[in-house]
Amino acid sequence: MSVETIEQRSTSTVRKPAPRYRVLLHNDDVNPMEHVVQVLIQTVPSLTQPQAVNIMMEAHVNGLALVITCAQEPAEFYSETLKMHGLDSTIEPDE
Repeated sequence: MSVETIEQRSTSTVRKPAPRYRVLLHNDDVNPMEHVVQVLIQTVPSLTQPQAVNIMMEAHVNGLALVITCAQEPAEFYSETLKMHGLDSTIEPDE
């Protein structure tokens, strides 16, 4: 008599969360502060004016500021939109 081992496979799928990305704003000496704040608010609808002011000031003082952390596709969209309005922006994986 032979014994067979049957592997049970899980029917549920474990979903990994989508990798997140940081949208970064770099300081520049070209754009007026008011312009930077307006572009941030127009580009990232979830930002309030005080948040946009804080992001702009952080970039101004430290040279770099975190705008938002989100999935890759919206992160690329936000960064490209900021660039189209004359701001310097990059994205990087959020580790």
